[in-house]
Amino acid sequence: MPNPEQSSTNEHVEHVEHVEHVEHDDFAAQTATAESLPLEERADAFSALHDELRTRLETGGTARA
Repeated sequence: MPNPEQSSTNEHVEHVEHVEHVEHDDFAAQTATAESLPLEERADAFSALHDELRTRLETGGTARA
């Protein structure tokens, strides 16, 4: 017989893994976009990515800048 608490925990883990995968894909897309910009605009785009990553790290990894 399944344990209801264990089922809830498994669902939470699956959700967190999905969110992390989506965030990784989003970051990869943002990085690719920044790399495709003209040189003059690239530094600003990477600076914005840096700020977003710093905010995520300082807030536990889930916040958006």
